[in-house]
Amino acid sequence: MAKSRHTAKYERLLTELRAARKRAGVTQVQAAKHFRTHASFVSKVESGERRIDVVELSDFCKIYQIKLVDFLKSAGID
Repeated sequence: MAKSRHTAKYERLLTELRAARKRAGVTQVQAAKHFRTHASFVSKVESGERRIDVVELSDFCKIYQIKLVDFLKSAGID
């Protein structure tokens, strides 16, 4: 089995994560402040260089003001 970050499904998740951030009008710097880290953290997550876990995904959704379940549906993950 391939690592999930190398699948089309994971790429859809990352694409939707970037889109959700942009729809929310949040920059990578602003999102990073919520995590008390640097913008490179958000950039690496969005590019797939750094794998995201479900707790972090939930936190991103809170920052972007979208319910996790709605986010997953938007990404085509159910």
